[in-house]
Amino acid sequence: MSVQACPECAADVTFAAEPEMNSILECGECMGELEVVSVEPLIIAVAPEVEEDWGE
Repeated sequence: MSVQACPECAADVTFAAEPEMNSILECGECMGELEVVSVEPLIIAVAPEVEEDWGE
């Protein structure tokens, strides 16, 4: 089990299983969307906002 601090609120984010690269999860404390940006070492960051494409 891995534990990492949420980059938004610093609460502990716990992983029961080994997280996969680029997976999106939600902080249980602040409900912010987080993305796994590295698995070795384990690093999580605030997930980027999905932007409108507008067909461009």
